[in-house]
Order: sequence, then C-alpha cells, then structure tokens
Amino acid sequence: MIKRTLARSLAALVASCLLLTACSQETEHSVVGASELRVRLLTGAQYSNSIAHVFGSDISESVIPPLPPLPRKDGLLASGASFVGLTSDQVSQIQQAAATIAAQVVDHQHRDYLVPCKPTSKNAPDDSCAAQFINDSGRLLFRRPLQETRLTELVSVARQAADTTGDFYEGLALALETLLISPEFLFVIDHAEPDPAVTGAMRLDAYALASRLSFFLWNSTPDAALLDAAESGVLNTRAGREAAVDRLMSSPRLEVGMRAFFDDMLAFDDFDSLAKDPIVYPKVTAKTLADAREQTLRTIIEHLLVENADYRDLFTTRKTFMSMSLAALYGIPTDKGWTSHTFDEQSHRAGLLTHVSFLAANSHAVRSSPTLRGKAMRELLLCQHVPDPPPNVDFSKLEDAGDVPTARERLKVHNTNPSCAGCHLITDPMGLALENFDGAGAYRETENGAILDISGELDGVYFDDIQGLGIAMRNHPKLSACLVNRLYAYGTGGPVSLRYDRDILKRFENRFVSSEHRVPALLRELSLSDAFSSIRQPRDTAKAVAQIDSRRVLAVSPHSTTDKIVASHEEANR
Repeated sequence: MIKRTLARSLAALVASCLLLTACSQETEHSVVGASELRVRLLTGAQYSNSIAHVFGSDISESVIPPLPPLPRKDGLLASGASFVGLTSDQVSQIQQAAATIAAQVVDHQHRDYLVPCKPTSKNAPDDSCAAQFINDSGRLLFRRPLQETRLTELVSVARQAADTTGDFYEGLALALETLLISPEFLFVIDHAEPDPAVTGAMRLDAYALASRLSFFLWNSTPDAALLDAAESGVLNTRAGREAAVDRLMSSPRLEVGMRAFFDDMLAFDDFDSLAKDPIVYPKVTAKTLADAREQTLRTIIEHLLVENADYRDLFTTRKTFMSMSLAALYGIPTDKGWTSHTFDEQSHRAGLLTHVSFLAANSHAVRSSPTLRGKAMRELLLCQHVPDPPPNVDFSKLEDAGDVPTARERLKVHNTNPSCAGCHLITDPMGLALENFDGAGAYRETENGAILDISGELDGVYFDDIQGLGIAMRNHPKLSACLVNRLYAYGTGGPVSLRYDRDILKRFENRFVSSEHRVPALLRELSLSDAFSSIRQPRDTAKAVAQIDSRRVLAVSPHSTTDKIVASHEEANR
C-alpha cells in the first residue's frame, strides 16, 4: 500500500510536468478580459515561502528548493513556470527534500507545536491523530481540502509505516512526504467552474482564486483564513473578495510578494551568476553585488508601499538606502548596517538607472556597455523587444579601433555595419547617457583620459545629462503600460495575449494613471477585477492526464524511487 501510494504520487507528478505546455495553450474559443486556465510549477521562492508559512522558516531554510531554473517568458520567470517540466533527477531531488522536511516536522524539536495532537502511543499507529495532522497540513499544502479518499489513503500509509517502523511519527513523516511530492503541492493548478453571473462564462473556483490572490500578493500559499473564505463561499462575493484583498495587502507579506515581483521584472536573477574582474574592479565583491540588489529592492518597497508614491518617480528620486559595502563603491561615508540615504543635488545619482544594481548587471565583466544598458531599459522597463544580433557579426572594425578612447566612438565605428546599426540605434542613444558610470557602477568623468559625452535621446526626447535621461524615462508613455502588463501577467500566471488582453490592459493602465500611478491602487484594481478571475477556456485536466502515454509517465521509474523511500525508513528503524 505504501509503495503503491508513493508511486502514484510520483507518476502524477510526472504527468503534471507533461501537461504544462498543453494547459498553457490559447484556444480559438478564448474571450476578451480573461486569462488562460494554467498549470504552473512553483518557483523556488514560492516553494520556500510555502514551507516557511506552513511549518516555519527554520525548516524552510534547511533545504535548497529542489526546483529547476525557469525560462524567461515575455519578460518574466514567473510566466515561464507554465512552460517548464521536471527531469527524473529533479523528481528525485524533490523527493529527497520532501523527506528532509518531513523528518524535521515530526522530530522532537518541532512535533509538539507542528503536530496538533498527541498519539495514544508513540510506538504504534493512531489513525485519529494522523488524520487530523494530514488533513490540516494537506489543506494548506494543496491549497484546498483533501478529498476523503485521499485522506483515507494517506492515513493508511501512516498506519502501515508506523506498524513497520514501530514509530507513530515515522509513519506521519512518510504520509507528509507523500503530500510534499504530490503535484497538487508542487504545481499551481487552476480549476474552473461556471460563472453564475454570466451565462456560458467560466471563472476560477474559490480555492484557485485564493491561490491566485495569495501567490500574486504574497508569493506564497494561501493562509488558513483565505482558505476559510474560499470554503465558506465568502470569497466569491464582492464584499468578501474586497475584505480578503484588503487583508492580504495590509499584511507585511505584501512586501515579500512585491520584492519577488520586482526582482523578477528587473531580471535580478542575473546577480546569481554576476561577477566582475577583481583586477579591474577591486572594490566589487560578491557582498557588494548582493547589497546592490538589496539596495534597489529596498528603495522600490519604501517608495511604492511605505510612501505610496508615484511609480514614475522611482526614476528621478534621490532617496535610497546604503550599506558599508556599497558606500565604498559610491564613494560616500555611511554607518554600519543599512541606513537611509539621500543623494545631494550636486550628485550625479538620481533614480534606479543610476543604482549600482542596474549599471553593474547590464555591463561586461571588465567594462561598461551602453548597448546592454539601453537594451535593458527597452526590454525590462518599456516592454519593447530588441532583436537579437544577426549571426556572424563582423567585429573587425571595432577590434581595429584600438586607439579609440570612448564607447561612443567605438560604437560609431561598429555601427557603420548596416546589419548592426538598426538595433544599436534603439539601444545606444539612451545607454550612452550612462557612460559616466563604469562597468561596476562607479562614477567617472573620463574614459581612457577622454572627457565623456553623455548627451542622448529616448524616442524623440533629447537630453544632455543623466538627470535628463531619468526624466525622459519617467515621462515615457510606455513606462506605466509596461508595469501594468508585467503585473497582470505575473498575477495570472503566464504571458499576456495582445490579441485578447489589449483592451483590458488599456483599461488598467487608464485607472493606474487616474490613481496618480500608485502601485497599491493598481494591485487592488487587478485583484478585484473580473479579468483576474475569469477563464477563457476550461480544460479537462483529468481527461488530459488519461490521454498521456503511460510509457512516458513511467519512464521516470517511480517504483524504484518508492522502494528507496520505504527502504530508507525501514533502515532507520533497524
């Protein structure tokens, strides 16, 4: 029974992986102002946050999230979660992490407050206590109540494992491990139901809506209160949904959710592999780069959530935060730890574009890059696609221009090639305005002894200095539209479709403008909208699973993994 139950969980997990692409396709029956029905893998942060919120941060921090890297789709890793599957090795890592977590939940340090009941005997099964723990934990992990048959099956797993090992808590750990390798936990699976307010329309069911709201605003699983609102039906009412959204937005977890969003939108995952040449940039260490990422996220959260200020002013504000590691690179004094800091009016620093995070992340290891910086401004902040460079680019003229001192002159030589000039014309004029900052983000007046010309242009707006670039970006008509696009995609779990979403995105943008570009108002508007919960085209997930070739599902050999699970528990009892 134990092996059979675990094997089914692993097989279902693989089946869910195979369904990812199928459940993320658009259909010709889609309607305007609604999202796709999706199946998406948890991100690493969502996995960790969910474990922390259910069992505690100490348990969450004991394991590295066993999930694969995500592809970036339409500018977001979160959108790529609908298109990624798992290899057999990754499934094995998921099982190992599940075993580690389950063992800690029931150990002597944690069981007294994580297991809500005491067994009749620690050395024998106790179905009643096991059922209470499995039911409570399963509801939080699956983000909806366990089906009665599933609960009965898991209680049986706990009973038989306790009989085998002579330890009630070992049996409980095996049942929890089964929950943690189940697709219902590892995948956010949308479920639809008919919308009683609109004939023929579909909407997310209450539990799926709870998950969408929670992962959007908290980047984590719904808490018990939100699941209670779903179970009672209150979440499906206007007043109940407003109350739930207001509660979520008043929680400190909103900061966690918005940090996750902006970290994704600004492609800060690049910091995980970012490095600078220590000979060229001796002040830049791994700590410096980590603090650069943190500085920008702190600035964004303070500006948008604490001060509730205009989103556009992020590109002109002189307010930020400073650490000792960063202060050395910025060339300013500071105290230990993080402190608030305002660059003075004579400083060349104003707005996110002058943060070390943006400047260093969009440069090469040994030098700056106007092209990379311009490309980042276009793609990350304005949602404009910059074409990839053509194959076999001829860099000979650039390499021959060894005596050309500045990037502006080097790019002028390079861009005499017509196949390169087109793309560089939409990146370089804005990127060159940041050439007063080197590849590490430190300020400089000259490059190779030559005075830098930092005048530039952004879509018809000309400027002479860095402050002019910040103002041009702040006032760019695509800036607000891009944020709306990214937030809607992030919240609904996949890329937007301009074919179906253009009108609703425009309405959200207009309301964002009318709210004076306040992000909390936009978050609330998105969360309460019909578009956020409406579904274009429902899909029969169970039918799709049945149609998957069983040979593909069993290719992972779940039975062999199950044998190892049971054997490890039996070995521990010897």
